[in-house]
Amino acid sequence: MEKHDKHDKDCCAKPDERKGEPKQMPSASKTGTYLLFGLVAIAAVILVFNQFQLNGIAAALSGGASDEPGTVTATANSVIPTGIPAVYGKELGVSYDDVSPNNPQKADATIQVLGNLDRSIQLSGEALDRYIAIASQISCEYCCGAKAVIFSDGQPACGCAHSYAMRGLAKYLLTEHADMSDNAILEEMGKWKTLFFPGIMQQKADIMKAQGIEMNYINLASNKYRGIEKGAQGGSMVGGC
Repeated sequence: MEKHDKHDKDCCAKPDERKGEPKQMPSASKTGTYLLFGLVAIAAVILVFNQFQLNGIAAALSGGASDEPGTVTATANSVIPTGIPAVYGKELGVSYDDVSPNNPQKADATIQVLGNLDRSIQLSGEALDRYIAIASQISCEYCCGAKAVIFSDGQPACGCAHSYAMRGLAKYLLTEHADMSDNAILEEMGKWKTLFFPGIMQQKADIMKAQGIEMNYINLASNKYRGIEKGAQGGSMVGGC
């Protein structure tokens, strides 16, 4: 009888009064829920911070101008221009996307279209003066060692296909869009030069950025900072010299 009574008392006792029975701990499901909420909160903070950083980079690289050299129009990780040129793209049937190492045939055909303009357009008077002032500021140094794509009298100084394309574009814009400023035309020439030499131009852009130099296509592709990338690897070239 005594044994039975003792058993009944143990059964009726509170859980933490029972001999040998541990106190009740939080369930595993609750602990997992708290941990999940914590991880979600941390991930949200990281996501907001990363988005803020990316927006800042994109803002620094986006933009453009018609009269003055604009900031580089490209993605946050690349200086390669994309899309159809606003002023003349549809007129000439060309796109920045046409010049890519992924499609050499299309690239060569597009370069040829621009190059033919150099062969067919003859300038004189004010247009020739502007052409000399503009084209003397840019070279094709990765193909030839000429100081610029033209001599001081406006004659071709470099015979590579890239130089023909840049000169042809300048001539076309001076005859068909004479209202464009000299800087705007030089900027367009710089965009195509960047497409022709994407690897080395990207490296040059990274070096300029590291040195705090304003990023625009005139600073990047003209003779203004020519040679700043010395020591960097040559990278890829699109189209033949």
